[in-house]
Amino acid sequence: MKKTLKVEGMHCGGCSGRLKRALEALPEVEAAEASHETGNVVVTLKSEMTDEALKGAVEGAGGFTVLGIE
Repeated sequence: MKKTLKVEGMHCGGCSGRLKRALEALPEVEAAEASHETGNVVVTLKSEMTDEALKGAVEGAGGFTVLGIE
């Protein structure tokens, strides 16, 4: 299952990388691709994860705000 998150606060490749590493450290996440250019993060899940848990992981990485999840 894939989810796309619209994230505010990614300003450079370092921000994208930090967010990617934070998400991929979660046991439910198989892969994450973050783009500071588009402000999108595409997360591939290997098991069910609530939108609230995803939002908490992103915002817990520091300096990021989730604007929406599809």
